[in-house]
Amino acid sequence: MKRFASTSILAAALLASCSAEEESWELHTFQEPHMGTLYSIRSYAQQGGAQRGKVDDLTVLVHRAFDRVEELNSIFSDYLPESELNELAKGPVGKPIPVSADLYRILDLSKQLTEETDGAFDVTAGPLIRLWRIAKKNKRLPTPDQIGRAKARTGAHLIDLDPVAKTVTKRAEGMLFDLGGIAKGYAADEVLSILKNGGFPHSLVAASGDIVVGDAPPGKNGWRIGIETLEIGAGLSDINTVILVNQAISTSADTRQFLELDGNRYSHIVSTKTGLGLTRRIGASVIASDATTTDSHATALTLLGAEEALGWISGKKEVEALIVVLEGNEERIHATNGFPKEGIR
Repeated sequence: MKRFASTSILAAALLASCSAEEESWELHTFQEPHMGTLYSIRSYAQQGGAQRGKVDDLTVLVHRAFDRVEELNSIFSDYLPESELNELAKGPVGKPIPVSADLYRILDLSKQLTEETDGAFDVTAGPLIRLWRIAKKNKRLPTPDQIGRAKARTGAHLIDLDPVAKTVTKRAEGMLFDLGGIAKGYAADEVLSILKNGGFPHSLVAASGDIVVGDAPPGKNGWRIGIETLEIGAGLSDINTVILVNQAISTSADTRQFLELDGNRYSHIVSTKTGLGLTRRIGASVIASDATTTDSHATALTLLGAEEALGWISGKKEVEALIVVLEGNEERIHATNGFPKEGIR
């Protein structure tokens, strides 16, 4: 597959150095487009002499990892007509539908998160998201009647999951699913797992605003990651930084994707309550042990709003968050007690 550069649409950036302290280690970078974004792998391998085969092993693993992402895309995509997700949407109502282990797991995790956030995070919100995509394209807000009809086909209560049979039963016609707030993180976790299990623990995987890392680079105390705030551009001096080891971080914000209409700015992040893109300026970064958690939780935080979000995330073990709200031209920063303070203004 041809490799090419792509513009990130979310707000996390990598600041890791590309040089190793020890000459016996070499950093290798691989990139491929998947899931509508660019997946990047950075992994250290020992080099020279008898170690040269390690680099060949890494290349084989990377191809396997990208193949895994493509497999997951064929399951999770709401753009591919024949994806497993879209086949589920087309399936009969009231009848248990067998699904793959990956699709069942991500739906199960998502439904739990929907219940925790009182419906703010909801992968069944496909009807609302499709409606908003049309509105953005036409630059015209959907009508209350259109929103009402879309809401009637939305809600985690409209699907039943059987953990033994691994089936999904839909309770309404016309349901649509959207895994955009969790699938990329899930795939990034799968890639890192392949690399670590294959003998390359000093690795990093980045997919747009989702980054997951393994062991620290040789000779360093961790991977240095940048978090872009809401009001700044891409100048690295203005980016807050954290250092991570065997952790993940995701950032969700409207820094690049939004619609301005009738004097209002609407985010690409769609509220299940209003059926419209968010109008408040909010961004959230989440740190946890895996990118499936950080991806979904960062999205959930932006949908909840700062006060409710901070209260909810503070009750989570081993999950830390930074929430930035833009009021006028001033940023207001909220953070959980355990969020790394280095570089935070």
